[in-house]
Amino acid sequence: MRQRVVLAERRGARRIHTRLEVEEQTEIGEALIGGLIRAQLGLALRMALISVLVLCSLPLLFRIEAIDALHILGIRLPWLLLGFAVYPALYAVGRLYRHLAERNEHDFLELAED
Repeated sequence: MRQRVVLAERRGARRIHTRLEVEEQTEIGEALIGGLIRAQLGLALRMALISVLVLCSLPLLFRIEAIDALHILGIRLPWLLLGFAVYPALYAVGRLYRHLAERNEHDFLELAED
């Protein structure tokens, strides 16, 4: 049997109406929007760092002679990786960023529905 537990509100406690706070741009609303902006900025910086680390590690990888000398279909492996592996990796990072950014916005909108 399920029971619903309702906690009594404290006297004098101010109930926050999030949507109203955001629409009227009060201090609380500005703090909420600022939190969303910081979350999106942090996400963008993390994705950029991952992309830079992956792309900057490729020249180091190509300095390994075994990889540099390897040929597939008459084309050296570094050229194949640069031509065909980098773009799908960047596409995957972009899709992951979009998914996580939309999740941040969805969480914010759920908070604003109160």
